[in-house]
Amino acid sequence: MLPPFDYFTYRRVRTIKRQERAARFASLPPDYHAPFTSADKRIVSEPIEELVQTVQEGTLSPVDVLRTYGKVAVKAQEKTNCITELLLPEAETWAQTEVNLKGPLAGVPVSLKDSIQVKGFDISLGYSRLAGKPYAEDGPLVKLLKDAGRLTIAGAVPYAKTALPVTLLSFESANALWGPCLNPHVPQYSPGGSTGGEGALLALGGRIGIGSDVAGSVRVPAAWSGIYSLRCSTGRWPKNGVNTSMAGQEGVPSVFSPMARTLNDLTYFTRSIISMKPWKYDYTVHPITWRSEEESEAKSKSLRVGLMATDGVIPPTPAIQRAVTTTAAALSAAGHQVVEITPPATADPFTGLHLASQLLNSDGCETFNSHFYSFEPSDPGAAQLSLIANLPRPLRYLYYLYVRYIRRDEKWATLIQSFGSKSAAQQWKLVAKREAFRSTWHAWWDAESQQYDFILCPVNATPALPHKAMKDAVSSCGYTFLWNLLDYTTGVLPVSHVDPKKDALTAPYKTVLKQLGANHALAQGAWKHYDASKMAGLPTAVQVVGRRWQEEKVLGYMAAVESALEKFHDPITGEGGKYPLIELD
Repeated sequence: MLPPFDYFTYRRVRTIKRQERAARFASLPPDYHAPFTSADKRIVSEPIEELVQTVQEGTLSPVDVLRTYGKVAVKAQEKTNCITELLLPEAETWAQTEVNLKGPLAGVPVSLKDSIQVKGFDISLGYSRLAGKPYAEDGPLVKLLKDAGRLTIAGAVPYAKTALPVTLLSFESANALWGPCLNPHVPQYSPGGSTGGEGALLALGGRIGIGSDVAGSVRVPAAWSGIYSLRCSTGRWPKNGVNTSMAGQEGVPSVFSPMARTLNDLTYFTRSIISMKPWKYDYTVHPITWRSEEESEAKSKSLRVGLMATDGVIPPTPAIQRAVTTTAAALSAAGHQVVEITPPATADPFTGLHLASQLLNSDGCETFNSHFYSFEPSDPGAAQLSLIANLPRPLRYLYYLYVRYIRRDEKWATLIQSFGSKSAAQQWKLVAKREAFRSTWHAWWDAESQQYDFILCPVNATPALPHKAMKDAVSSCGYTFLWNLLDYTTGVLPVSHVDPKKDALTAPYKTVLKQLGANHALAQGAWKHYDASKMAGLPTAVQVVGRRWQEEKVLGYMAAVESALEKFHDPITGEGGKYPLIELD
């Protein structure tokens, strides 16, 4: 059907997909809709090593484990709308016929971002145009999980595909096809994006998830939903057998990476997958074996930590500042050295944001917009990017002059001026700048005055933002996007929750930003939604940044950070202690 009449196709497809999903949930056996039992709670809280052992010994069947996590999915969907495609009851058949139960992931249920290929199901990505086209076979990542390739033994059971934003360029996880996904702590807020459905499901009792990250898409959901994630370097984790809104975009490569409810689960799962030689399933994976000694050393030695309390672009809001300060104090109390860093002058975070934004959208936002039917709603943040990218050059230049010289906002003006479609020659020059940027950081970190084991920094300037706030905060991604540009391994772990009194602003946000020397559009777009009273109970988190291909070390560093936080208790402020997970109802 030709535009604009294909709008009615979008409406019809949306109705069909939502009805199909509702019918799948409604048709589940009664066990899936029953209240959680003590056995369910034990399965969800049991360390993953012990859960696998009970399945291997036959004490617990993989179907029993799957039904517990099926209950989790049912209840999480009711609370947050986090599921796109429910893989039950097919998953029960896979658990009995396709899954090898002798391996390190025997019977472990795994949820997957909607973009991952599973036989018999769509990869809609939130676009109606891509719905109703189920894949004939599993992608390499799912084959690896099930061990359908019979190379090494895995035995995990995919059971749900989860929510994301249309375009995959947002810290929301909403789209017109499936509706908005809600934060598991405060439903008026986003769970993060673009792997927000995973964040919500894992926070509410899920075990293991897999998402993708091009500018923070597994890390922001972890921070905003209160779970753990690891952004792997390119080539360390399988990425073949997926679909994306921007196929061919390699200026800032997307990476698929693990997420989990606990750090123990995250570490065990990452170690298990890499130990299974995923390069035999997926040509994109580098043959780097798991280095256990690096993980052990990282969590047992005295560490030198570089503290990047702010990126110099968008200052952290009080709740995030408190999380970072608490973590730094806990590390110091545990005997580690914490030193404030000064990033390289010619490769500072704003220069990185400017470069990365041009690389990521060098097609002028054409590709991710090409999948829409007429009048099918886009993501508010992506719509803002598209508007700027598609301004005629004379108009964009006039807008730049207005922002730069009338509003006197140099940072926002700089991003506007160069945002738009690039020629092949311009793209090559940007890639050359990216490589120079990486080289500068490599030399800086190697210098004797640095020699940090890892860098500690915020994940985002704010806790979770309200729904549709990306229209204002789309550019508030520098704390994560920088490390994508550098391709550094980065982990996220929760610290605390927003406190309405401790984290309240002392003055109107514009006044505070003026005092901090950051009263520009980038900071205002994020800070305008900050309200400690409304945000009370939302998680706060920190980011642990290692260097390229240091997954083992970063997980070890995360363990050292978590241990320090659990032992730390400030007698005056009461900060510190173990992060409390959401209990099963």
